[in-house]
This record gives sequence, structure tokens and C-alpha cells, in this order.
Amino acid sequence: MPTTSPMSMYSASVPIFLKTLGSLVSVLDKAEAHAATKKFDSGVLLAARLAPDMLPFTKQIQIACDAAKFGVARLAGVDAPKFEDNETTLAELKARIAKTIDYIATVPASEIDGTEDNDIAVPMRGAEPARFKGVAYLQYFVLPNFFFHVSMAYALLRHNGVDLGKRDFLGAR
Repeated sequence: MPTTSPMSMYSASVPIFLKTLGSLVSVLDKAEAHAATKKFDSGVLLAARLAPDMLPFTKQIQIACDAAKFGVARLAGVDAPKFEDNETTLAELKARIAKTIDYIATVPASEIDGTEDNDIAVPMRGAEPARFKGVAYLQYFVLPNFFFHVSMAYALLRHNGVDLGKRDFLGAR
């Protein structure tokens, strides 16, 4: 029977964010190529929604980036960089993803590992902060939130005809 080793907080977060955000850039590249092939302005994809009360595509990308950025920063006990939510093109969204990747890559494993029992407070609009221990914050708040918004971005593009498959979502191995 294979042996298992404990997973560190760093390995359960940073490499996953980096890989998935990299895949998201590739998905946006495919969206640009699709728009060029079909001869429409790729900007129309930015407002795409699956339902009227759903946040648009642009917001899905912004929130996915914020989930990764704030997740890593809160675990490391540091302030995350501020990104304005002002992207209006796929190129600007890719630049936001690149800034997120660049930031996350600067946070050393030593700042995240061992944070399983740290107290984390997440500000909530109009309510008391949500409070977690580090491992619960990562497992039950950050990762689900991150993957929800990445999945919604993927689904919105797929719904709008971009030729995407599971491999695009999962990215290169």
C-alpha cells in the first residue's frame, strides 16, 4: 500500500492557485481566438451571465483572483496588494491574472506552512467578520470560492461558444 505524507498549507494552496490561474489565462486566449474567428468583439463576453441576477464574466475573473490573492495573504498574515476592479478587456483581465500570479509567487512556503490553527477573520459586507482557523479557512472558504468563480468563468465562455473542454479547465499537467 502506498504511503501518504501530510499535505502542507502551502502545497494545498499556492501551487493550486498558480496552476489554475495559468489555465484561466489559456482559457481567455481561447476566448480571444474564438471572437477573432467568428468576427465579433471579444468585449461582448465580458458582460456574459447565465442568469440575470448572476455577476458578469468580468466579475467572475476579478473574484477568482481576489480569492487566491486574499487567501494567500491572510494565511501568511500580510496585507494583499490592492487591485482596482476596472478591467474592460480580455487583455486587462489577463493582466490582472498575471499580477495575481506574480504576487502569489512571492509568498514563501515558510509564511504559509504551519498556519493551520491561526485565527483568520474575513470582512463581510454589512456583517460581522467570518472567523476561521487557518485550515478551515483554506478548505471551506478560499478553495471553494476560488473554484466556484473559475468554474463560472469557464461555463460562461463555454455557454457563449468558446471551444473548451475539461482539459482546458484542468490545464497542462
